Amino acid sequence: MSWKKSHLVVAVCIATCASIVTLSYFQRIKLSFMSMPETKLCRGIPAKNTITPLKDNRTYIIAPYLDNRKNKMIRVISILHHKDVKELYCWFCHPSSGQMYISKAEIDIHSDRFDFPYGATDLKCLEPEDWEPHYMSIHWSPKGDINQLPLFEIRNRDPEGSLVDFTVCISAMFGEYNNVLQFVQSMEMYKILGAGRVVIYKNSCSPLMQKVLDYYIAEGIVEVIPWPIDSYLKVSSYWHHSMDPKDIGYYGQITALNDCIYDNMYRSRYILLNDMDEIILPGKYADWKTMTQNLQQQHPDAGVFLFENHIFPKTVFTLNYKFNTSSWNAIPGVNILQHVLREPEQEHVVNPRKMIVDPKKVIQTSVHSVLQAYGVSIHIPMDVALVYHCRTPFQENLPRLLLIKDTTLWRYNMSLIGNVSKVLQEIAWNTGEYR
Repeated sequence: MSWKKSHLVVAVCIATCASIVTLSYFQRIKLSFMSMPETKLCRGIPAKNTITPLKDNRTYIIAPYLDNRKNKMIRVISILHHKDVKELYCWFCHPSSGQMYISKAEIDIHSDRFDFPYGATDLKCLEPEDWEPHYMSIHWSPKGDINQLPLFEIRNRDPEGSLVDFTVCISAMFGEYNNVLQFVQSMEMYKILGAGRVVIYKNSCSPLMQKVLDYYIAEGIVEVIPWPIDSYLKVSSYWHHSMDPKDIGYYGQITALNDCIYDNMYRSRYILLNDMDEIILPGKYADWKTMTQNLQQQHPDAGVFLFENHIFPKTVFTLNYKFNTSSWNAIPGVNILQHVLREPEQEHVVNPRKMIVDPKKVIQTSVHSVLQAYGVSIHIPMDVALVYHCRTPFQENLPRLLLIKDTTLWRYNMSLIGNVSKVLQEIAWNTGEYR
């Protein structure tokens, strides 16, 4: 009897084009179509920024992506408060009929939140079965006015852009970043090793650094994604909440990395996830393409290759440095060619690896490993390749004699020096124009 009554109610609602729908409390809910007046067809408020806050002030939407690798759904990369956000709804509007389809989002907060109240989150949305939406909205309620909700384009529906072999995802540039020389050297090393695209999630940098970014943007290799996360949340420059009790860790780095993977899923065969002061440096191979081809042949089921991180202290200089790079002396930043002594590994200390991934096989990633993937993860021995990481020392009191000389980087010295000098000259550093 109750079954008949509930269906009668639904029938009456559809017949009268009611704008309010009563929801049941299933984890995922498909709501019946509701006709919208012709004057209000799917307008919404187009999202124009990288980060879009919802009115609940606890949800921040980055972008929705079609994910049909296993179960066809829309995966919305976002940032949520792990306690305060209980329900969210995915709104789809048919562009010609104005019919609405609303499904309850499955909220999947990534496991690597590191005790911060906000964390990277996937909102998983069922889309209509009989039509393919290109736009959607996210709302904290199944009720509301579509015209007042932010409207997001669903990406990867019709992938566009040139396919490259390797994309480097860097997140996030912050703190008025001004390590110009090391950045240019890293960029030129990425190009030598095979990068076709470098994506940078930029929060802030110096005017000098901005000139360099503009140069590489004009060259066509760099894409800068604005990342003003500190306009919405109290950000920490540390990885764990206990070290700096703010809203979110390391300028929302994990969210940016996940967005970069999905945004480049059909534009890049492989993606490197590393910081600006890191280079995945092959030891046995000349470049990334030769290396990954061999690794993939050895491990056909692999979707993730993990490389050991090795610190080359920027405070320790090479005594027999003999390259003529005096023209770089006026450029702010570290000259990595002067730093080829690395710290030895420490027993009982976990090595924070960095990755080259096949983006089509990654579901969720953290900084040093993937959280969910369709392929297996392979740890790569350091003689095959390592992460050259030139930064402040980790083992501060280590005597120089215990450092290990590793000149792998010098194999590229002729190409690197020539390319860096050319870039700096073209940016006209020596004229003082950009100082």
